[in-house]
Amino acid sequence: MQLYSIETGHFKLDGGAMFGVVPKSIWNKLNPADENNLCTWALRCLLIIDGDRKILIDTGMGNKQDTKFFSHYQPSNSVSLADALPKINLQVNDITDVLLTHLHFDHVGGAIEMQADQLKTVFPNATYWVSEPQWELAINPNKREKASFLKENIQPLKESGQLKLIEVPNFQGRELQEIHFSENISCILVNGHTQSMMLPKINYKNKTLVYMADLLPSVGHLPLPYVMGYDMQPLVTLNEKELFLTDAIKNNYTLFFEHDAVHECCTVHETEKGIRANETFLLSEWI
Repeated sequence: MQLYSIETGHFKLDGGAMFGVVPKSIWNKLNPADENNLCTWALRCLLIIDGDRKILIDTGMGNKQDTKFFSHYQPSNSVSLADALPKINLQVNDITDVLLTHLHFDHVGGAIEMQADQLKTVFPNATYWVSEPQWELAINPNKREKASFLKENIQPLKESGQLKLIEVPNFQGRELQEIHFSENISCILVNGHTQSMMLPKINYKNKTLVYMADLLPSVGHLPLPYVMGYDMQPLVTLNEKELFLTDAIKNNYTLFFEHDAVHECCTVHETEKGIRANETFLLSEWI
């Protein structure tokens, strides 16, 4: 197995929204805001080569939106996946699987592009995987979450014939639910941010790497009360964070951050203030 961190650029989001009830006097030390209260965040994907499969986890926000849309998020250092993949000797045609943690625009936008005035999938030979409950929510969104599910990202997936939905069994338990994806990858299911978001859990040389998506956008979100205002069920997120971080210490997980503009990975440990980052490092150093 080979693992590669794929950077597709940065974007900005409101700091207050990203840290919820935490006061700016505290979160501004973690991720300093600009004059408009916007903080910079990464759009970081993960590429897994496992046997014959080349699996891409999430796709960034892409570049097909209009100027007005991008003015809200101020993307910078943007790199398309078509340009990023050749740096690891791959092309878009080589990707066999695209595992989408969820369908908010900053995670799925790079999966679809405009080709000759038509919206097409970027990876013509790939199967696009989405949890079934997340898909149902995306095509019938609630009013609060609707702005994050863009029809130009959702409809082309449906029309491509490349979409496969992952069935999620009914689960009534106190532990986090986990489903099988491949021999070396399972997905932890969480519901606080959005319905049935998947956190890929990768078994690599007897070590475990977990792609955090939006359960823990950054190292700064490790304290339990630091829950995003974007989360649909913040108290559910709070519980999921506690369960996950307890497991992370018990099983020595390494956390891979999609949105932390400074830190790619960290391990965690128990401190007087709760569970916090132990060591931070690049994925390439961990490998």
